[in-house]
Order: sequence, then C-alpha cells, then structure tokens
Amino acid sequence: MSENLAFDRICIVGIGLIGASLAHVIRRDKLARHIAVCDRDPVHRQKALDLGLADSVHEKAAEAAAGAELIIVATPIGAFDQIGQALRPALKPGMIVTDTGSSKRSVLRDLGPHIPDGVHFVPGHPIAGTEYSGPEAGFAALFQGRWCILTPPPGTDEAAVERVAALWRAAGSMIEIMEPGHHDQVLAITSHLPHLIAFTICGTASDLEGVLQQEVIKFSASGFRDFTRIAASDPVMWRDIFLNNRDALLDVASRMQEDLARLQRAIRWGEGEEIEKLIRQTREIRRKLIEAKQDSGPTPPPKA
Repeated sequence: MSENLAFDRICIVGIGLIGASLAHVIRRDKLARHIAVCDRDPVHRQKALDLGLADSVHEKAAEAAAGAELIIVATPIGAFDQIGQALRPALKPGMIVTDTGSSKRSVLRDLGPHIPDGVHFVPGHPIAGTEYSGPEAGFAALFQGRWCILTPPPGTDEAAVERVAALWRAAGSMIEIMEPGHHDQVLAITSHLPHLIAFTICGTASDLEGVLQQEVIKFSASGFRDFTRIAASDPVMWRDIFLNNRDALLDVASRMQEDLARLQRAIRWGEGEEIEKLIRQTREIRRKLIEAKQDSGPTPPPKA
C-alpha cells in the first residue's frame, strides 16, 4: 500500500451503490485500517457489516466521522446541507472531505459552508453507475476505466487534492480537474438530459391504454429497452440531480427541443437529405465515444 494512499480511518456517509463500491475498493487494496459507515437506514447498516464493507456502522454522521482522515459523502445531493450540519462537530484541521455528487455548484453551496478553516474540501464526481442501488449493488470494478471529475475550490491544498485523486486512481478511474459550473454544463448533456428523456419516454409508455401498453412491453426493441434500464435508476437521487442542476439541464433541454423541432419539420415535409445529415452527425458522436473507450460501463458481477 502506497504511503500516499494510506488512511487510518475513512468515513463513508451513505452506503448505496457508489459508497459500497468504494468500500469494496478500499477493502481490496487495504487503503484504510478502519472503514466507518454512516447510513440512516438500519437495514443498510447491517448489510454493510454482513458484506464486510464496514468495521463500524453509525446512525449519526458525527460519530462515524470522528477521527477520520477522509470523509466521503455518497448520499443523494439533496441531503448535503443536512449532512454538512451533522458532520460539523467532528471536523478537525487536516481532515479531507470529498463527495460523489453529480452536481458540483450545489455541493459547494450546500456542503461548503459547513467546512471549517483547516479542513480540506475536495468535491468529486465519479462518472460511473448502474441502475441498481443499495449496499448489495456495489462492486469494486464499477469505476474501472471511468472518469472521476474533481472540482476543488481555488486555494485548496494540493496534497489533499492528490490524496483524493490517488484514491480514485486506485479504483481504476481517470482524473480530470474542472471548474464546478463547467462540470454541471457538461454533465447536463452527457448524463442528466439522457435520464430526463428516459424517464419521459417510459412515463409516456406507462400512460398508454392497457392493450397498447402490453404490446409495447412485448415487442420492445433495443432502443426502448435501453431507456427502461436508465429509467430504473434511483428516483430520489435523480429528483435531487434534476432540481440541483436545473439551470444547466433546462438550457440543454431547450436546445434539444429546438433540434427535435427541426427534425420534425424535416420528417413532415419529406426532407430526406436533412434527416440523413442529422443521422450522420450522430454517428460521428458514437464513433468518438468508442475511440475514447467510453461506450460501455463495467458489468456487475452475477448475484450469488
């Protein structure tokens, strides 16, 4: 174990898919002597113990964070203000606080004010996930070959940023440092809008009359099945993401509506060349995605 990676005690607040997957990595690579897990759900706390993901479990965040060198907040971002208040009594100079939230301006707004002087704040976002949730959904390979974006505020201690980056590199992630607002714009188009579309399409299908809805399910093509997989994601997490990145999300949604209107006109007026031109442009995006090796995510291990 690298000295730069070693932590005596790591606290993970929220033991869902991301928190559990990180715990698997920390266990596998022996990156901490003690993993303290905080979760308000007693079933999740017990499951963390049963799976060997925690050395201690706690209902109260301050108890879990006491004495920790690194605190990782891995809950839905709508809870960050409340968690920051709960953590505040345990935060001491030299500690590092990071997170896994999908909207970074809101993290700075809600969690940042609770970070006292001398405590290093290194917000982060691993761009990885599946449609599954809960501690049993976690697996160590989740972050392999995926990007993790760090958005440290100006003046953040470089050594602290590097320790957080090194943890994510141990998990198999590539690191990018980015300004929070730019992160939110990028993720609005690459993650948040696709989920919004998936939820909308599946919502439309659920509103169809009985017989037609049954046939939609029966004869689902691959495109619709992909949307249903995305739409199976955690509703609380995505509610919070939509509300906390609303400005960037609404902006890209508006631009998409304009592009959709253009395609609708081309279809209505039989403008085949315009339709083909648009499809060719989208094929180029797919080609670049494959070249960047970001065309598929890790596959969860089969359930025992």
